[in-house]
Amino acid sequence: MSSPLIPTKQPLAAILGLGMCVPERVLTNDDLAQMVDTSDEWITSRTGIRQRHIADENTTTSDLAAEAAKRALADANVHPDELDLILCATATGDYIWPATACVVQRKIGAYRAGAFDLSAACAGFCYGLAVAGAFIQSHAAQRILLIGADALSKHVNWNDRSTCVLFGDGAGAAVLGPNDSGQGVLTSVLGANGDGLEMVWLPHGGTRSPLTPELIANRQDKLVMQGREVYRFAVQVIPEAIQQALQKACLSPSQVDWLVMHQANIRIVEAVAERLHIPKDRVFINIERYGNTSAASVPIALTEAVQQKRLKPGQIVVTAGFGAGLAWGVNIIRWSAK
Repeated sequence: MSSPLIPTKQPLAAILGLGMCVPERVLTNDDLAQMVDTSDEWITSRTGIRQRHIADENTTTSDLAAEAAKRALADANVHPDELDLILCATATGDYIWPATACVVQRKIGAYRAGAFDLSAACAGFCYGLAVAGAFIQSHAAQRILLIGADALSKHVNWNDRSTCVLFGDGAGAAVLGPNDSGQGVLTSVLGANGDGLEMVWLPHGGTRSPLTPELIANRQDKLVMQGREVYRFAVQVIPEAIQQALQKACLSPSQVDWLVMHQANIRIVEAVAERLHIPKDRVFINIERYGNTSAASVPIALTEAVQQKRLKPGQIVVTAGFGAGLAWGVNIIRWSAK
C-alpha cells in the first residue's frame, strides 16, 4: 500500500526512538462504579475505556515525562548531552512556570538542550511533531526530544460522571533526528477554533479568574467538558484535516498503513476511520487500557504499536490529535528504520 520513497532536498524529521511511562495504579470501571453512579457496561459501551492509570499524590507530570524520555533516549541510543532541544506538550505542567520541559531537562541531565513547553492540550504531541519537523528541516537542530505528558486526574472532579470516567495519566516521548532518504514527517496540518474554547477547559485558575478558597471548595477548579459537542467537532474536523494533510503529501486514504489517533473515545476513532474508508485493521487502538491521556495519547500509542511490531519502515502512518482550544493537528509520517 505504501508508495515509493519520495526524494527530498531537505532532511525530514524521523523518529529514532520511543518510550512511555504510566503510573502503577490502575483504576478500573468497576472501581469507578464504587465512586459515582456508573457501571463497566455504561463506560465501555460509550467510550471503549475499561481502565486507566492514575498518578498518586506524589507523582508529577515531569516524573512521568522524564521516565518516558529516558526510555526513548535508550531506544534511540542517544545520550542526553546530544540533545539540542526538548519540547514538552502538556496542559498539566508541574508549575504555571517554569516550563515542565526545563524540569525534565534537569531530571535527565540534558543541559546542552533548549527547552520549552507546547500548550495544545490533546493535540500537543501532533503540534510538537510539526514544530520538531520544522527545526530539523531548517537544520536548526539535529536531535530533538519531544514529550507528550499529562496528569489530568489531578484536574478531574471525581463526582462528575461525565468526565471522571474518561481520563488517565501518562507520558510518551520520541527522539527525532534528520533523515535524508525520504522517511520521517512528510507534512503536518495544524488548526484551531477559539470559538469552541468553552467546550473543554479549566475555567478558573488563570489570570482571568484566579483561584479562591470558595472556587476550590465548590470544585470549580476542575475540568469542564461538553462531550457531545466535542464529538461533533472531532468527527467533522479530523477527517477533513487528514484529507488535507494527505493531499499535501500527494497521498490518498487508501495508501494509509496505520491511523494512530488521539485515544479520546472509541466512537470518535471509529467514525473518523469510517469517513476516510480506512479499514479497522489499520487503526491502532489502546484506549481500553489507558483512557484519554491527553498529549500522551498519541506517543503512547506509537510506542505500543512499535513494541507490537506493527509499524514497518516505509509505511505511511497518520497521527491525529484534537482537544481543548479547540485545537487539532495531523501529521503524515513515512515510518523510518532506526
